[in-house]
Amino acid sequence: MKSSFWGDYLSRNYVVGVDLGGTKILTAVADRQGSVLSRVRVATGADLGQDHVINEIVTSVAVALREAGVSTEAVAAAGIGVPGPLDPQTGVVYLAPNLGWQNLSLGEILGSRLKLPVYVDNDANLAALGECVYGAGQSADNLVYITVSTGVGGGLILGGKIYHGFSGGAGEIGHITLAADGPRCGCGNLGCLEALASGTAIAKRAVALVAEGRGLGILSRAGGDRGGVSARVVAAAASNGDGEAILIMRDAGRYLGMAVAGILNLLNPSVVVLGGGVMQSGSILWEAMLETTRRCALSSALQEVSIVRAALGEEAGVMGALALALEKSQGV
Repeated sequence: MKSSFWGDYLSRNYVVGVDLGGTKILTAVADRQGSVLSRVRVATGADLGQDHVINEIVTSVAVALREAGVSTEAVAAAGIGVPGPLDPQTGVVYLAPNLGWQNLSLGEILGSRLKLPVYVDNDANLAALGECVYGAGQSADNLVYITVSTGVGGGLILGGKIYHGFSGGAGEIGHITLAADGPRCGCGNLGCLEALASGTAIAKRAVALVAEGRGLGILSRAGGDRGGVSARVVAAAASNGDGEAILIMRDAGRYLGMAVAGILNLLNPSVVVLGGGVMQSGSILWEAMLETTRRCALSSALQEVSIVRAALGEEAGVMGALALALEKSQGV
């Protein structure tokens, strides 16, 4: 039986979603049909400290509600995505390196400040939920989301719900080991997908080429400045036909395809959604990923799966936060 508390909140018609990043906070207000009424984007200001960031979240929610013409008393719940490991049950953020947070009871703090039930989850998990509910994987009960940008992250929707794993760490797709003697990853391991196919990995490989006196086409694209060599520069050089850049992008695509194939064989999802800046870098990486996936995955796992580009862009996280708030406010 629902308590009077839940009875009160179930009668409210709006929800708030917050996507908290290292550089920006994106906040939105939606009705119970998922229609977004307002969006507010502000700088995170992580270098100004924990209290500043929390104040910015609270302020952004207030502004978003005002722009939507919605009072706090009409809001059922708020969902928030955070970049780091956390406990979705308690709302405690164990570690958010880009924010300088450790063991922060964010759900409790924001719940008290906003006077609302607040639900906290990992940002990649909520991006997966956003794509599942509103984006490229709509209506999929079993979906894997992979984001390839500065790093590689992921989220799992299994049986229509976010899958957190035993201790909340599921979905760390970027740290699947693909080359036992490969380059060192930021996590300390060798040969992680993130160390082989992320934007950072692509740039590092190109910089190493330039340091050896090669990669002249890539260096030219960077205006002759070695410090300007980035994944975007490498992708542009590859699209322009530079052979060394093409090889770098193809290799990154092949490693990504190996990871996707392993995920298909393990989880047999109906949809794999790939997002992030690197996935917008042209067809070379995408085609290499698909070719490797088809070669390495079992035919039974490939038979019905859809491998698609993300549809929501940078709004995937905030849309997932709204979806989480809607789900939780219905008492599910």
